[in-house]
Amino acid sequence: MASWKTITRRSFLVLGAAFVGGAAFGAYKVAEVPANPLVPGPDGMPLNPWVIINADGITVIAPRAEMGQGISTTLAALVAEELDVDWDQVRVLHGPPAQAYYNAGFVERMSNEPDYRLSQQPRSHNAILAAVPKIFSMQMTGGSTGAIGGFVQMRLAGAGAREALKAAAAKRLGVAPDTLRTEGGKVIGAQTFTYAELAAEAADLVPDDVPLRDPSTWRYVGKSMPRLDMVAKSTGTETFGIDIVLPGMKFATVRMNPRRGGAMTSFDPAAALALPGVEQVVGLGNGIAVIASNTWTALQAAQQVDVQWGEADYPADSAAMLSRIEAAFTTDPDSRLRDDGDVEAELAKGDVIEAEYRIPFLAHASMEPLNATAWVKADGSVEVWCGNQAPIMTRDAIASALRIGSDKVTLHTPVMGGGFGGRTDPVPAVLAARVAAAMPDTPVKLTYSREEDMGQDFYRPAAIARLSGRIESGKATALWGRTAAPSATRSALARLIGFAPPGPDRATVEGGFDQPYGLPHYRYDGHSADLAVPLGFWRSVGNSMNAFFLESFIDELAHAAKADPLAFRLELMQDTHAPSAMLLETVREMSGWESLNRPGFGRGVAFCYSFGTPVAQVMEVQETSAGIKLTRAWIACDPGLAMDPSIVEAQMIGAMVYGLSAAVQEEITFADQAVVQQNFPDHDALRMHTTPRFEVRVLQNNGSFGHIGGVGEPGTPPAAPALANALFDLTGTRARELPLNRTFDFAT
Repeated sequence: MASWKTITRRSFLVLGAAFVGGAAFGAYKVAEVPANPLVPGPDGMPLNPWVIINADGITVIAPRAEMGQGISTTLAALVAEELDVDWDQVRVLHGPPAQAYYNAGFVERMSNEPDYRLSQQPRSHNAILAAVPKIFSMQMTGGSTGAIGGFVQMRLAGAGAREALKAAAAKRLGVAPDTLRTEGGKVIGAQTFTYAELAAEAADLVPDDVPLRDPSTWRYVGKSMPRLDMVAKSTGTETFGIDIVLPGMKFATVRMNPRRGGAMTSFDPAAALALPGVEQVVGLGNGIAVIASNTWTALQAAQQVDVQWGEADYPADSAAMLSRIEAAFTTDPDSRLRDDGDVEAELAKGDVIEAEYRIPFLAHASMEPLNATAWVKADGSVEVWCGNQAPIMTRDAIASALRIGSDKVTLHTPVMGGGFGGRTDPVPAVLAARVAAAMPDTPVKLTYSREEDMGQDFYRPAAIARLSGRIESGKATALWGRTAAPSATRSALARLIGFAPPGPDRATVEGGFDQPYGLPHYRYDGHSADLAVPLGFWRSVGNSMNAFFLESFIDELAHAAKADPLAFRLELMQDTHAPSAMLLETVREMSGWESLNRPGFGRGVAFCYSFGTPVAQVMEVQETSAGIKLTRAWIACDPGLAMDPSIVEAQMIGAMVYGLSAAVQEEITFADQAVVQQNFPDHDALRMHTTPRFEVRVLQNNGSFGHIGGVGEPGTPPAAPALANALFDLTGTRARELPLNRTFDFAT
């Protein structure tokens, strides 16, 4: 299989040192250039981490994990644009754990200022803040930051390679580099050279500064490119983590305490060991692993182990958990990130509209179950293959678990069958390494059962919101939103890095406080609930909660004002953020909004600005003899620069399907401290025949200062409220609780 460890003869890696931009930062930790993680072979001379040039073409080392979102294609296109190579010459691999691959895009997620305001401001450069992702080695895929963080880095990687190769050719010809041009993987002058011919000489000629192509000359960026992973995934030849096969491999699974965080008080492996093909049962402290000759045998044997489980540190069932969350409203707000006007005085005038909304815990439920393959070798080193969103963190967690140095861990990141934030945690890789340590010098593939995958997830939190508003003369004058939830950010960071930073928890209120609605009196509070259920980052994080709360309530305000719901939103937004208002105008035109108002059908609209990208959606539903059917959906989005419109469109549709699936029929509930839902029939996604038809329009008006928004997550938040609002339009019943199948009968 292809690997960053394998650098063929005469391979050469090049990158302009300018991408770091460190010299101006002034402090050593800020200015130092991250080391090249690639180890040269006998005839290879890697200069830096990004671009491999050899006789076979160009290999781009992508710093972000490919989970189906198309990021590897976009990052490769950025390099190819500057390097002047043909698209069929380009391949891409995921890089190893290394500081050099830090995600500069996370700087975009470090402000509590609403994104819609930041997009309208000139981009300021805070050198120390910009260096934070590098200093803390944030080699992570998430937050819809992959293309944002790679936009400059990957272009400079290609440009640095281009200029070094031109310098090598100029040296051969005795001319100035600027008299030469590049095209199709060649340097062209009085004599033409392939890049492979020049690679070795170019190693010492990488310039300190390089020019970037003018956008008017772009061939790839801004265009819909054939995805580099398309053929392999379409033909079943792609190698996902679960597909790893090594000589002499054994197979394992785990069975962990379903009462999350509780201990294992005892276990008896006798019944499992009696089954043919079972080789070992390994105690893991809070669970067991079974190693066998194949995965099916391991799965069956794990259920035969007699295990006694200790209790968790949270209430027994979902009702008690929601009571704990509700109690958070009696405490002072953890955050008040928006407080415009005088909300309390305005609401005191009377005629107040109030509503309470509730949502459940949710699992990530990727199609590929959690898995990892580990090989603890005779010299004490370990090699691990595991789909993950945080390679450095995963590598270091493996090293800590095995009590070895990080330099003894080799981690490969295969493509993943879905992530959605659920592959940030290193648990599968760590467990695989611990299990493999029980069989030294033998590769062991550990695969979770679907039941274990769902019961051992790190969930999107359940939450309750209470909103109050006031209408006067058909206009909204005040809105006070309050969301109570356990903090996903604090739960995840405490688990992943050992502490949660102080200060207000943005994630509990994002999608509520930061929307471009120009109400004169607007306050949004977050209340942190004391609940120890293990939580994680779920696609669009807090926006997935608060968009449902806020957009459902905006709809209620519109109906109270006897106003058209879309026009009502537009009036609140048009003077605050013109690109967002234009999206509402766009989905009105796309959907034929007025014509959708007819007997037997319902229409709903919702909006959310998240991850730097505003998205407006219109949903149509129909009453049929088989139940309510989701018929059509329209999506308008504006990420600023759309680097690959086809990928943007695909992500908007996929994200809306993800949000609609959760809205219609997904939930995680607890009984006796354990998760009730065990498999897809209990936590199911929409199927092809229950999914609406989609139309997507991608605008590029957002931000006049080079703004780039994310695209992987922003399509999810408006999905649930758009559907809920359409159902109200159809039935007259206002759903204030998810999933919606508790209230409505859907066609199946």
